[in-house]
Amino acid sequence: MTTPSLVPSRDGFTLDGRPFRMLAGALHYFRVHPAQWDDRLARLRGLGLNTVETYVAWNLHEPTPGTFDFTGGKDLVAFLRAAERRGLKAIVRPGPYICAEWEFGGLPAWLLKDPGMRLRCSHPPYLAAVDRWLDAVMPLVEPLLAEHGGPVIALQVENEYGSYGNDVAYLRHLVDGMRRRGANGLLFTSDGPTEPMLQGGTVAGVLPTVNFGSRADEAFAALRRWSPDGPPVCMEFWNGWFDHWRDPHHVRDAADAAGVLDDMLAAGGSVNLYMAHGGTNFGLMNGANEHEGVYQPTITSYDYDAPIGEAGELTEKYWAFREVIGRYAPLPDEPPPALPARVKLGEVALPSAAPLLAHVEDLSAPVYSPNTLTMEELDQAYGFTLYRTWVSGPRESAPLFVDGLADRAQVFLDGVPVAVLDRSEGGTASCELSVPAGGARLDLLVENCGRINYGPGLHDRKGITEGVRWERQRLFGWQMYPLPLDAPHGPVLPDASGPIPAGVPVVRTGTFDVATVGDTFVRLDGWTKGLVWINGFLLGRYWSAGPQRTLYVPAPVLREGRNTVTVLELHGPGGAHVTFTDTPDLGEPAAAPVL
Repeated sequence: MTTPSLVPSRDGFTLDGRPFRMLAGALHYFRVHPAQWDDRLARLRGLGLNTVETYVAWNLHEPTPGTFDFTGGKDLVAFLRAAERRGLKAIVRPGPYICAEWEFGGLPAWLLKDPGMRLRCSHPPYLAAVDRWLDAVMPLVEPLLAEHGGPVIALQVENEYGSYGNDVAYLRHLVDGMRRRGANGLLFTSDGPTEPMLQGGTVAGVLPTVNFGSRADEAFAALRRWSPDGPPVCMEFWNGWFDHWRDPHHVRDAADAAGVLDDMLAAGGSVNLYMAHGGTNFGLMNGANEHEGVYQPTITSYDYDAPIGEAGELTEKYWAFREVIGRYAPLPDEPPPALPARVKLGEVALPSAAPLLAHVEDLSAPVYSPNTLTMEELDQAYGFTLYRTWVSGPRESAPLFVDGLADRAQVFLDGVPVAVLDRSEGGTASCELSVPAGGARLDLLVENCGRINYGPGLHDRKGITEGVRWERQRLFGWQMYPLPLDAPHGPVLPDASGPIPAGVPVVRTGTFDVATVGDTFVRLDGWTKGLVWINGFLLGRYWSAGPQRTLYVPAPVLREGRNTVTVLELHGPGGAHVTFTDTPDLGEPAAAPVL
């Protein structure tokens, strides 16, 4: 067996026999455009950090069972080599579960097609999928381990498992599987600094670490009880926080966060800043939480009030942290990079418009079933599903119930919008409807707003999971149109021949010219809710509910000359234009929780 390069002791680490304090920062390759990896890594190094930490998002790399993709923005090896060129070591957290406010905590949606699936435990079908994942990812990481001269100094086993379960056999399966696949160096776990979490999340022979945002002395004391011969390590220092739709934008005072960092380093601790640079939940990859039964989807931005802002800003927190780090370690001679160029393009008209539901058969082939099927049963991971049936009439006004709605449904009768049902508003998903003589077509356009990524609600199947009732009468005979909207170019539909009715989903498109490429931000004032593509790149979701008011457009998404912007507005006809500005707007701030 190869001798481990990173060796823990009670007082700290040695790396290749020399003292080493882990000064790490979280930066997820999948939340940053690959053309910007080097820039963000340079900013991280300029902060005084010596290590970058990243999760590995299983759902991105195995979109369908047995089909793997590690190319382009998913090229984990290229990201780790880019870190190495910047003089950074790397900590890799390959899952299988990552949380991270990421869709389904990084687990692939197809796991939930199996109605008997049990997650994050020794359930044989789950373990078989996990083993196939390790068979794919470990051969990429193993040659990059420090034991072979590479940048990767440590690997995580699962993620905050003590917050979810206590299946020691499952953790041991992961440890043994990683070891068999060449992980001969340091393995670690990370959990909250409480007894139940550490009891459930630690495993013999693996270094425990803790995650917290304050009270470093208490957290390290709890860790010491579980790791008397190990070093004090905060694997996630929560120096900011993430945002949910309809909630304020969280910020944390820079001086307060820097003080906690100072406490950790003064105690001889090693630390990973979560996040050093948050980035963006591009596409449909935001996760969600569930608190006291209320569903809470996460916004598109993952700025996290991190030291390095979503668009590379060097914040007040960056400079406060850099000053603290400089007391304990030498800072790099090179100054941090200047802010990347930004462009202010102004208003862009979107003259082309097409109603989505009128073209649904151009985008998807229907699936027929007596009952409503979930997205997973339709082999669909993300996006929207249109559920369509015929209801006889006449019927007087009565409640229509959508049982097991996940997550948001727009209800139409003969194409006319009649209600919006939203899981995040709690209560029963129902509305009053009447049907004319001769009957009517009932459409429900259901949006997957992000699978739950943390806690006991992980089995978060999407679409309509139980069925639809008119009062007590169940409605059968459904056509279902999966609409993942994941084509590389975005939805391209013919221009409407007439005016767009109010309240219906509409795809609007416009073009604009760029003389000099730079970062920019798109505002959608006057729009309600939907998605935005730039040159076929799906930026993510917008929603007038806030807090986020702009979407970040990375410079590499643009090109000199003619560009295209496409907006799916769910409550059309939508605005006449969007505005490209050089200033981000993440909403009115509120104090982040200090945990």
